[in-house]
Amino acid sequence: MKNIKLIEVPSEIGAGTRGASLGIEAIKIAALDFMSNFFIHFPSEKISVENKLLYEPIESPYAKRIKGIASLYDKVSKSVSDSMKNNFFPVVLSGDHSTAGATIAGIKAAKPKSKLGVIWIDAHADLHTPYTTPSGNVHGMAMAATINQDNEDCAVHDVVEDTAKYWNYLKNSGKVAPKALPEDVVFISLRDYEKEERHLIEKYNMKVVTTKEVRNKGAENVVRAVLRYLADCTDIYISFDVDSLDSSISKGTGTPVSNGLKEREAEDLISKFMQNRKVCCFEITEVNPTLDKENLMAEIAFNILQRSVNVLLMN
Repeated sequence: MKNIKLIEVPSEIGAGTRGASLGIEAIKIAALDFMSNFFIHFPSEKISVENKLLYEPIESPYAKRIKGIASLYDKVSKSVSDSMKNNFFPVVLSGDHSTAGATIAGIKAAKPKSKLGVIWIDAHADLHTPYTTPSGNVHGMAMAATINQDNEDCAVHDVVEDTAKYWNYLKNSGKVAPKALPEDVVFISLRDYEKEERHLIEKYNMKVVTTKEVRNKGAENVVRAVLRYLADCTDIYISFDVDSLDSSISKGTGTPVSNGLKEREAEDLISKFMQNRKVCCFEITEVNPTLDKENLMAEIAFNILQRSVNVLLMN
């Protein structure tokens, strides 16, 4: 049985739409509505965030508020690393996806010799860099930071020295770069990405499992195939962005995309992955209740969270 620790990161400075910092509270409200005492069961730590930067002028247009994200990287990676060193299984609840790179840095700090596999359940690849970004939002860059990529082949921006400095800081967080190899990353339900990101996926032959594949083969077979693909990895991190769900249900997130997973498919996938003993950390991100009706997205996220944790507790 695993000791679980919840790490709350109510930050949204990496997102383009406001409101994701309220996602964790919305998930807690969902737990109350379901009369669940889930959030009383486990020790939790709340990371202090930099959301005050939302009220300040943007200094780096191609990596908005990256200075604040660099400071978050330190706090989140330390929290994840300390939790793991104390034999806790960190379950990270984050506002936006930009700090996932910090979660990964924390895993590597706790297990420097690990060969880390990443299962990225997300409509987006998050493989942009300050050199290629169409939006400047750092939540679209977490995977590029993890695999230590600038993607200069596709560069369209001249990045000022200060931005480049902080970007290099993110890539080298935890003094390890890359933190995961491109061939040890699996995208699930990826369906909305730009040509610059496609370039990296094709260049490194990164594995993509489409929504259609999940539907045709079933969760059980997909999980088996992905774990076989990551067989060389010693540890696995799972990141679940709620926009991997179909836009018909994922209204409560900043960037909903059609042709996504159904709630049950996501739940089955994640709970089956969680049965594998290599899984060392799980993250749920990008719930935005300000865009939602009746807190539906948070309720779905809570169901997935609860079922996943129950699987961990039974292992």
